[in-house]
Amino acid sequence: MNLAEKVRQAGVVGAGGGGFPTHVKLNAKADVVIANGAECEPLLHKDAVTMEECAPEMIRGMQLAMEAVGAKEGVVGIKAKKKHAVEAAQSACKGTNVRVQLLGDYYPAGDEYDLVYNVTGKLIPPGGIPIAVGVVVNNVETFVNIAAAQDGKPLTHKMLTIAGAVKSPCTLRVPIGTTFRECVEHAGGLTTDDPVMCIGGLMMGTQSDDLNTPVTKTTTGVIILPRTHHTIERKLRPAKSQAAIGKSACDQCRYCTELCPRFLLGYAVEPHQVMRTLAFTGTGADYYNQWAAMCCSCGLCTLYSCPEELYPKEACDDAKSVMRQKQMKWTGPMNPKVHGMADGRRVPIKTLAKKLHVLDYDLPAPYVRREISPSRLILPLKQSAGTPCVSKVKAGDRVSAGQVIGEPAPNALGALLHAPQAGTIREVTDKQIVLEQ
Repeated sequence: MNLAEKVRQAGVVGAGGGGFPTHVKLNAKADVVIANGAECEPLLHKDAVTMEECAPEMIRGMQLAMEAVGAKEGVVGIKAKKKHAVEAAQSACKGTNVRVQLLGDYYPAGDEYDLVYNVTGKLIPPGGIPIAVGVVVNNVETFVNIAAAQDGKPLTHKMLTIAGAVKSPCTLRVPIGTTFRECVEHAGGLTTDDPVMCIGGLMMGTQSDDLNTPVTKTTTGVIILPRTHHTIERKLRPAKSQAAIGKSACDQCRYCTELCPRFLLGYAVEPHQVMRTLAFTGTGADYYNQWAAMCCSCGLCTLYSCPEELYPKEACDDAKSVMRQKQMKWTGPMNPKVHGMADGRRVPIKTLAKKLHVLDYDLPAPYVRREISPSRLILPLKQSAGTPCVSKVKAGDRVSAGQVIGEPAPNALGALLHAPQAGTIREVTDKQIVLEQ
């Protein structure tokens, strides 16, 4: 059995948030394999902790992946400021064909387009993916999971950071399906009476006030802030209001475009032009929408660049959605050239944290070394890119740890779902499986 099949059977998906089934990448051919340890979302630390705790396993996973895709070079991208992670990775690299490349402390250093350019000097074709330039990129935790899959161990646990309005910010390793409520308890409890979670980070995460939301295979962390926090108030503003404000107030200053990371790499991403769709409804929208096609949804334009606190990122999200519905493809320039001011316009993380009003929450989140075994797990049937799983169990079934309890339809893109621990299936719906000890 080859590595890709072992990884498929282990249910491994991208652990950095994207959730693309990893076995698909391992069936490709590439020259370079990159471990993405940039971790540029403010307040999150799970990638650094993963490298500090599991560097040998990460490097082993990289070497296995390199052999599978035929790559001769392996590179771990880590921000230089993550000194302990850098030391652990460099130590694990000794005697291997994997090296560490230090990255600057800016956002979004973890964007695949930016990372691939920094490591290889190559620009991914507009609308393309890293394999188009002979590169495979995975999150550092994904490589740890690849090494485990080689040993026959399925993906059942997740590393994540709990930060923000909690008493003791920390990084945990928990069974998939653990609720954020239980995770918060391990972080000492809340320091706010009206919490809102940014699941996945302040910049690119989703918002929820339901602490019973479960950890999934793609969870990187959760930042909890009071509902009255300015950044939360902005994020919770209804979409209709966001658009109305943009329609009335956008003065086409171009700050959103001039500080856009993809624009600075030379791609035709111009959020200020996309904002015109708000004012010119029904006139030229198809043209202006295309300027969002290569947007990576990093959120800098909305949460950092715009002097009027408008919502260009959300306008770009809407534009991309319309393009998908109309099956429109990018028809613009295909020859990106890095902007001359690219280095000078990078946004330092400290500066971004200040703009987000979270400097007071910018604290270490040390690893909690304790076994966490909740009495109840909520396991969504969709935890990856592609199609949801179909349950392989029914209420009342007894299952063992590591047993397959969900699988995608035959020949469909997706990932197997395994029971993180032994127990009894209490509930099965078309959305989730509930497992109790």
